[in-house]
Amino acid sequence: MGTSLVKRAFKYRFYPTDAQAAELSRTFGCVRKVYNLALAARTEAWARGERVGYGQTSALLTVWKRTEELAYLNDVSSVPLQQALRHLQTAFTAFWGKRAKYPRFKSKRKSRASAEYTRSAFRYADGRLTLAKMAEPLNVVWSRPLPAVGIDVGLTALVTLSTGEKVPNPRHERRDRERLARAQRALSRKEKGSRNRAKGRTRVARIHARIADRRHDHLHKLSTRLVRENQTLVIEDLTVTNMLKNHMLARAITDAAWRELRSMLEYKTAWYGRELITVDRWFPSTRLCSACGALADKMALDVREWTCTNCGTAHDRDGNAAVNLLAAGLAAAACGAGVRPHRESSSRSGRSVVKQENPPARVGTPSH
Repeated sequence: MGTSLVKRAFKYRFYPTDAQAAELSRTFGCVRKVYNLALAARTEAWARGERVGYGQTSALLTVWKRTEELAYLNDVSSVPLQQALRHLQTAFTAFWGKRAKYPRFKSKRKSRASAEYTRSAFRYADGRLTLAKMAEPLNVVWSRPLPAVGIDVGLTALVTLSTGEKVPNPRHERRDRERLARAQRALSRKEKGSRNRAKGRTRVARIHARIADRRHDHLHKLSTRLVRENQTLVIEDLTVTNMLKNHMLARAITDAAWRELRSMLEYKTAWYGRELITVDRWFPSTRLCSACGALADKMALDVREWTCTNCGTAHDRDGNAAVNLLAAGLAAAACGAGVRPHRESSSRSGRSVVKQENPPARVGTPSH
């Protein structure tokens, strides 16, 4: 069973002053100029059978700034100019990998005017965004505040959100398990050192790669969506290594790749300027009634729904856990401390709240 993901982008309008608009226009022009100069230099080198990378174009940028003809490049922030060189490097990497055509020059009329500012080139404080080389912050209309979400991972549903949404587990390995088993059996029958055995190993490796690629692609789409749509994300600090010792579930847990999903959420929250909160693994998110706070007795893994004996509220196991994770994470963020376990006996304190840096900021005008 699969699930469809909806990609959403949030755009905010800002109203620059005349001076800011002029500064942005200069920056857009300089970014385009540097990109085209670097592309020309790399194209000439390519014709000579040489490869010029980002490092060489960055050195060329320093030289260009020292010339009388291009001295105006010093008037804008250097960060968007460096980012233009990185974008060109990405374009060439895609070309070499046969995933795209040869990079094209940017046209003033047809190309979108844009510039990318990394964290070192802008300041965001108290809801005010100030770009490098600007004396005053931009007048940004923050009309769409992003919500927070609790995320509970599982095997039946890969993730269950505090909003009630469930994302089914694609079970990539199980879908190809029979094909993989056949390939492994065929490999075992091949004579060691033979060409057929080498071909058999290649076939097995390709099936493993296919499974890994599909899993990776699905987790990338899911994690990107979660980070883009939410300002604060709360997850549970699971000890996957210990859980893998359960041989009944180890294969399914490995296929779900919870650790990889968490890693993606960690670095993507850093990119997008979101907040990722990790709740202590001993916090009883499953057994805690999200309605009244009563703690239920321990329940087996096959119990997917339960009713609180204190208030009578019926709970979906994973949905209730996601709601509790969100509440615990927001409480931790408000208090500035980790989340302690809600248990009768003593235990370790939770991990501290993790706040990530802001991502690159991109400004520009729509494509013509």
